[in-house]
Amino acid sequence: MTTIGFIGAGNIGSSVARAAIQHGYDVVLSNSRGPETLQALIADLGPHARAATPAEAAEAGDFVVVTIPLGRYREVPVEPLDGKTVLDTNNYYPQRDGSIAELDEKLATSSGLLQRHLRGSHVVKAFNHIGAAEILTTGSPTGTPNRRALVAASDDPDALATVTSFYDELGFDAVPLSLDESWRVETNTPAYGVRQNREELVANLARATR
Repeated sequence: MTTIGFIGAGNIGSSVARAAIQHGYDVVLSNSRGPETLQALIADLGPHARAATPAEAAEAGDFVVVTIPLGRYREVPVEPLDGKTVLDTNNYYPQRDGSIAELDEKLATSSGLLQRHLRGSHVVKAFNHIGAAEILTTGSPTGTPNRRALVAASDDPDALATVTSFYDELGFDAVPLSLDESWRVETNTPAYGVRQNREELVANLARATR
């Protein structure tokens, strides 16, 4: 059985974890405050979930979801994630994360910063432009007309395939982007936070300006 590690267990992380469990995955959740603070969530998620430290969750996951405030991305453990696919749900909010010059000057993307930190990992920007509750309520079976689509942005074909398959299981079509183009689905772009099918998402990505 595939295990997904979670570094961060807030609204997005817990929703992805819940959806994953519903589709037959095991999950290992962590946060910055310690496994003991996750016991209520673990009890709610059931026997296919357990709590751990970030390093343990990174080690346990066949692939790993990083879902923490962007300003803390340098705290993500590096060695346990070497060679693994890492789903990055982060967005840049200067009022929360502090000013990051490379992002303010449009010289980098938020997921590009995480990829640079995790040099040996395969980062995919994913689940960053959908509300937490909608992860559990807006998916639909493969082939459903007007099915919701989400971006998967990465430079690694195998990592993109992993996320495309995971999206499909959870009820979403995938639209691929390169990591350098992932700014097209960051905050304040036409595709951000909008419910859209594949064609609409492709059109909104093309409309984005940097």
